[in-house]
Amino acid sequence: MSVKSGDFVMPGDVIGVSEQFLPDKLAYDDGGYIKASVLGTVSINDLTKTISIIPKAGNPNVLEVGEKIYGQITDIRGQRAMVNIQSAKNTSRGLVFSYMGVIHVSQVKKGYLEKLTDAFRIGDIIQAKVTKVAGNNLDLNTEDNSDGVLKAMCTRCRAYMIPGKNKTELYCEVCGKREKRKISDDYIY
Repeated sequence: MSVKSGDFVMPGDVIGVSEQFLPDKLAYDDGGYIKASVLGTVSINDLTKTISIIPKAGNPNVLEVGEKIYGQITDIRGQRAMVNIQSAKNTSRGLVFSYMGVIHVSQVKKGYLEKLTDAFRIGDIIQAKVTKVAGNNLDLNTEDNSDGVLKAMCTRCRAYMIPGKNKTELYCEVCGKREKRKISDDYIY
């Protein structure tokens, strides 16, 4: 493999190895192989030992560490909640990838959380911050007050819930059920 600056590459093409380069813009590490995220040309910085991709057509909407996203909880397994990323906050442009995210129980809120179902349920719409990007897989965090559940349905009757008496509780006006959640300050009701 001898990729050099200026070479044209496709998404998923191997452009280097992690022993030789650090992935930079629009490149990612996949098991020791540095791969291109988008269609474009390779750019190698010999000084910093980084490799990146210059996109062929403008800058695509690729998520980066620190950005806020909107997503939906698709599964909760042990200490991890799986999130289907819908869009980036503050942009109307679609995402270049179909992203999946994971929120570990330790990244939900400040302090101790015994079980993940006290913060999220399948189907909840959330806002979160990207803490790690590995290709189209993201690690997410909801510790900020603005992050967390934006909209939730009752697990009994599937009606939309409203905030309850305290900051960690939602209330169903249809069936009267109360459920715990990590509620965003921007909860929609």
